[in-house]
Amino acid sequence: MSDELGPPGIDTSVPHSARIWNYLLGGKDNYAVDRAAGDNVLAVFPGMVDITRHSRVFIGRVVRHLAEREGIRQFLDIGTGLPTHDNTHEIAQRVSPDCRVVYVDNDPLVLAHAHALLTSTPEGATAYIDADVRDPGRILREAARTLDLDRPVGLMLMGILGLVADDDECHAIIRTLMDALPPGSFLGLNDGSDTDPAYVKAIEGFNAKSGAVPYTPRGPERIARFFDGYELLEPGVVSCPRWRPEALLDEPDEVAVFGGLARKS
Repeated sequence: MSDELGPPGIDTSVPHSARIWNYLLGGKDNYAVDRAAGDNVLAVFPGMVDITRHSRVFIGRVVRHLAEREGIRQFLDIGTGLPTHDNTHEIAQRVSPDCRVVYVDNDPLVLAHAHALLTSTPEGATAYIDADVRDPGRILREAARTLDLDRPVGLMLMGILGLVADDDECHAIIRTLMDALPPGSFLGLNDGSDTDPAYVKAIEGFNAKSGAVPYTPRGPERIARFFDGYELLEPGVVSCPRWRPEALLDEPDEVAVFGGLARKS
């Protein structure tokens, strides 16, 4: 049990994935129970730090590609986690200040920080929805207050579907969200992979002992099936450091997080 007191509505006795992720990224928006859960993972799998870092870099590459190369000016970022540096709206609005971004998460601490930190350029907009990824209908209804869902949207599902154990439910969530978006929209997605036995062992221990929502690593083939029906951009579904690396002469090693980006025709 944690003896720390958080803002009203925040249970500091149970670890939360967004706060654990923040701790692993070197952030300070976490509690003792989150740090203990993160340390337990690191004790088994020190490479977890690399996974968090490369996941974050992958998100930035996807957002920049969509804003710079595809002309996307609207983003729906589900499972955003706690604000850090180079959040989705910051990257997108550096490319085009009129970008509009809706963030979705279900942790009260994320909500508190989002209202304080996720501020927009005057030309664009940011909004935050307190909702679960398992309720895509509600997400779409509330996102429509900020986004024009008749115009292309970049849908971001970064590291969130691992919290939904059932593949069929994941497919249904993606289908509901993407069916509501027009052609020319994109699906950007990444998740932890079962390609590294040490990572799988660490996650099994986390699921058994932490008390947090369990996480389900998937093989690259299962992750790739989430893109069925959409046009995968090169290089397809790959380990995140391999997705359009920007420092070609210093390409990092493969890590157990895979992702890709696809266009809705």
